[in-house]
Amino acid sequence: MADHTGIEWADATWNPIVGCSVLSPGCTNCYAMGMAARIEAMQPGSHYAGTTKPTKAGAVWSGKLALAPDHIITQPLHWSRPRRIFVNSMGDLFHEDAPDHWIDRVFAVMALAPQHTFMVLTKRSARMRQYLAEDRRNWRCASVDGLFPQRTDASRQARDRLARLTAPGVPAPLENVWLGASTERQAEWDARVPDLKATPAVVRFISAEPLLGPIVGDFSLINLAIVGGESGPKARPMHPDWARSLRDQCAAAGTAFFFKQWGEWRWAPDKAHFKELLEDRWTRLASGREGVRPALMVREGKRAAGRLLDGVEHNAMPEARS
Repeated sequence: MADHTGIEWADATWNPIVGCSVLSPGCTNCYAMGMAARIEAMQPGSHYAGTTKPTKAGAVWSGKLALAPDHIITQPLHWSRPRRIFVNSMGDLFHEDAPDHWIDRVFAVMALAPQHTFMVLTKRSARMRQYLAEDRRNWRCASVDGLFPQRTDASRQARDRLARLTAPGVPAPLENVWLGASTERQAEWDARVPDLKATPAVVRFISAEPLLGPIVGDFSLINLAIVGGESGPKARPMHPDWARSLRDQCAAAGTAFFFKQWGEWRWAPDKAHFKELLEDRWTRLASGREGVRPALMVREGKRAAGRLLDGVEHNAMPEARS
């Protein structure tokens, strides 16, 4: 949990459930695995204990999940200033081993904090679709007992709000909860976006970060695309044409496009400008499309590589709720 974050598209992070397991190529260099291991080392006995295991390649997820303590679960209720909150940056809310009643509590908190916008990103799109396709009206009231164990004014107000949300005729999706799917390559787009589109939501988004290959898709019903290259010591480069294609597809569909970063590697159109760099900091990256020349990529680090795509910083977001 952090009231401030370096993630460009969020104001805060909130981790009511921690822990995960590797699922697809986008997980290979997941920053959260190393961070969870560091937290576990610095805070012995915390709820992060056992969520990672050491390997020769570094810390990796063990598959163990843990529910955070109550003071973390209820933290957004105490933030009065509106924030855009990334939910579960240290795991996956819809992990197959997360019990429904854990997810119930998370949605109850989000329902009780309408001042915030919660962005839920998952690689388990099928579980998200199944969970939200069910009639979830009873969980909202049932979850209040765990959030407010004493019958205080806060508890009564919470029950009143949840009762209004569960009234007949009230749309099921929470207006302040944006639902997203990770789509690092075409394969993940093809597998996850149909689930995302079939999930009831006011705002749907995809996160193509790290973008590991070209993606061509139908952006109807997708309100936002977050795109970026990989960072970290083992980062894989992102071909500029992959990002450009997504930018152009979003423009054609009227979808907001947010270019988060180049990551460790940046496109270098002219190597002559970088003669001083060592050869091991260069790579030629194929686009994956026939007839398109490889791009020359230079490893400069996330900060130096920056966030400009063809000289433009893209920060578009869906229009705010009325």
